[in-house]
Amino acid sequence: MPTVHIIGAGLAGLASAVQLASSSHRIVLHDAAPRAGGRCRSFLDDQLGCVVDNGNHLLLSANHAAHSFLEKVGAAHTLVGPVGSRFPFLDLRTRHQWTLHPNDGPVPWWLFSPARRIPGTNPLHYLSALRLLAAGPRATVADCIRTTDPLFRPFWEPLTLAVMNMATDRAAAAPLRNVLLRTFARGGAHCRPLVARDGLSASFVDPALAFLRHHGAQLQMSRRLRGLRIGQKKRADALQFVGQLTPLETDDRAIIAVPPTAATELIPNLNPPLEGEPVVNAHFRLPSPSQLPGGAHFLGLLGGTAHWVFVRGEVASTTVSAARELAQRPNEEIAALLWKDLAVVFGLPAEEIPPHRIIKEKRATFTQDPVNIRRRPPVTTSLANVFLAGDWIDTGLPATIESAVASGFAAADALEASLTEQAA
Repeated sequence: MPTVHIIGAGLAGLASAVQLASSSHRIVLHDAAPRAGGRCRSFLDDQLGCVVDNGNHLLLSANHAAHSFLEKVGAAHTLVGPVGSRFPFLDLRTRHQWTLHPNDGPVPWWLFSPARRIPGTNPLHYLSALRLLAAGPRATVADCIRTTDPLFRPFWEPLTLAVMNMATDRAAAAPLRNVLLRTFARGGAHCRPLVARDGLSASFVDPALAFLRHHGAQLQMSRRLRGLRIGQKKRADALQFVGQLTPLETDDRAIIAVPPTAATELIPNLNPPLEGEPVVNAHFRLPSPSQLPGGAHFLGLLGGTAHWVFVRGEVASTTVSAARELAQRPNEEIAALLWKDLAVVFGLPAEEIPPHRIIKEKRATFTQDPVNIRRRPPVTTSLANVFLAGDWIDTGLPATIESAVASGFAAADALEASLTEQAA
């Protein structure tokens, strides 16, 4: 029975392990951290006295890889969202609220309904999407969508920030185009927004670990891989962990599912995108369980510091993407800025900042500009028995949960194909 060593227990590594677990392989999952999940996990915050996520994530119904992963591990029911495709927004400057509400079918008749489209726009304004769909590989979003476009501030800018974690003048147009083709271009049934009901770990991590244990996978946490020993025929013949050398037999394989900076220390001749972009998340413990307007699970914010707010019980969580400048500020200053926005949402005093936790993810995504997008590597490597997985791999999608899971599945498929080819 071949042994597959998966290095990294984030979503990409978990997806690879889940995909391979029911086949005739011995799966060993390693991670340098004491807990699985990577950048997609939950933890008990002592200061707030409750479980919070290390980041906020919004999925869409068209995220087929993520949904397949959840179905495999029996957690598909843990995602919740509105009936139909509804994206509520609040303009903090004007206090104006509206909801973007595409219809389910592929014929976009919702564009002719003022109640469903963005206020102040007409159907012709939405033709600006055609410029993005025609974008070349070197184009940024700003090359396709002008700042004077009526949809720029209420739609294109927040969409780019959320999906690409980049401002429009830096974000590559191609990955955003691919998202549009899978979601809004196919109708509301493909862009229904969903969130993890009980937290990221409860949806993505804990069920996956239980699934892997059930299928006999071995989990080895707090185990750092320091290098690969390269043998003949461009193959790795051993894994060098801290304090232990693990030989690889002829049929054994490895999947490296770590951040690109770590991968470059392991894989020869790898030149992936290394620069990272931060996201700032903040969790506030409200005086009592609260709801967003209309009972929504999330709310888009315009005209302030915060970009999105999510509510789970007494905890209001907010996200700021492309947060290079904000991440440099002290936590208390960040908390004051973000609570000023949330106080408007919940009708609470801005000067009374509740208990909070600020989380700065300094490398939440790689820098997704046109240059770095073209540096994304495939799942195969220069080593015949070693494969790559991660949201920075060339999936054609932005560095999101969907990309991470899709890369994990692709690495597993490439691994299986290599075994088949070797056997032949």
